[in-house]
Amino acid sequence: MIRKAFNVVVMRTALELRGVPCIPAEEDRTGKKDQLIVSRSFSEKITTRDGMRQALSIYAQQASARLTKHNQVAKILTAFAGTSHYTEQIRYPSQLVRLPFPTADPVELTRAAHRLLPQIEEGVRWARAGITLTDLRPAAVHQPLEMFRLAHEDADISTLVDQVQKKTGREALGLGWGGMRPGPSWQMHRGMLSRRATTHWNELIVAHAR
Repeated sequence: MIRKAFNVVVMRTALELRGVPCIPAEEDRTGKKDQLIVSRSFSEKITTRDGMRQALSIYAQQASARLTKHNQVAKILTAFAGTSHYTEQIRYPSQLVRLPFPTADPVELTRAAHRLLPQIEEGVRWARAGITLTDLRPAAVHQPLEMFRLAHEDADISTLVDQVQKKTGREALGLGWGGMRPGPSWQMHRGMLSRRATTHWNELIVAHAR
């Protein structure tokens, strides 16, 4: 009767409520991601290749930290950049890189992201850039053979960088161009950022009763 009046989904729900199992269990995908994107618009336009190199380095290292957090590795990296829609020099270059093996290593991801640089024209006012990681896999399952592992991967740099940044802040440590100080002027301005009281203890609003 329920099947005729509604549909098979409602019928199965009614049977489940009666204790009759008929809805198969789905795979638990909590915390799993099919792709990972790190991308930002620049508060100040980047006009040099070195400036774009630094941006891609920072984004690659942020992506590495996120992969480490979710215990994942990536096989494909796509780096991209773009100008504003309201400029005469409209450019949207991108570069897809198939990594030699699935990895979350910040050095390898940064090298792959820099493959975009030959397409970056000096003098063009770049408004944004970013990287996308796809073909993500569990890190524990996809370990390369010892002969293919690099020395800096054995040092587990991604985990070390992640631990230091958690203790001292994201700006405290970076690799290569991603660690140059002072910080880049093109980063988004956050002077008017609202308090993040639900996720950051040090930004809780404190009320004093008299």
